Amino acid sequence: MTSETPQPAFVLVRPQMGENIGGAARAMLNFGLDKMRVVSPRDGWPNERAVAMASGAGRVLDGALLCGDTEEALRDCQFVFATTARARGLTKPVVTPERAMEMAAEKIAAGEKVAVLFGPERAGLENEDIARANAIINVPVNPEYASLNLAQCVLLTAYEWRRASSEITAERVDMAKTEWANHAEMEALQSHYEERLETAGFFYPAEKAENMKVNLRNMWSRMRLTRADVQMLHGVMRQMVRWKERGE
Repeated sequence: MTSETPQPAFVLVRPQMGENIGGAARAMLNFGLDKMRVVSPRDGWPNERAVAMASGAGRVLDGALLCGDTEEALRDCQFVFATTARARGLTKPVVTPERAMEMAAEKIAAGEKVAVLFGPERAGLENEDIARANAIINVPVNPEYASLNLAQCVLLTAYEWRRASSEITAERVDMAKTEWANHAEMEALQSHYEERLETAGFFYPAEKAENMKVNLRNMWSRMRLTRADVQMLHGVMRQMVRWKERGE
């Protein structure tokens, strides 16, 4: 059974290999999509190879709507995208997957039903299918090798849907049972190293000492250290001093 989450329907038009249908189901569920429609699959439906390849995404196949033709698959939709890698001689807006899914999110939020057409593996969508679409999705692939596997194309589009419809953190740091060091802790670390380096005669000659200290503190300020990092670096310096003293 499919979810009630607002989302586009992914329509596989005349897919040829069950493995690709299963791979498409996996790609969809990876990114929170489960509304699949299948138009005239070559090897019939249900398809055992699709089920085997789906590997945990069987509910996408269980809820898939089997359609006799593209017109039937799109009957309840207000806006349709068609994916194709080739120019088709049809005057239509052409958008990237990123822009397409931004548009889909906007239209779905406004209450419209949106579908995305994906063609069969051998030659892609026919012009008759594309003529039913409002816009074309064109992936900016290598022009010398533009062929995308059906499941790959589904995955790429599903990923862009996830980005367009969810709050995604572009970059993060996973903290391993620690926190970022605060200014006081960094100051104590800087002072510890400065004092020990002073004792070791590192700041030489005297006329360059202050500038060397400023440069050293500037280096510390460029490092974003955790409390664990600070504790380790304190330990490193203490151990080096102990080793030196034992050597003497």
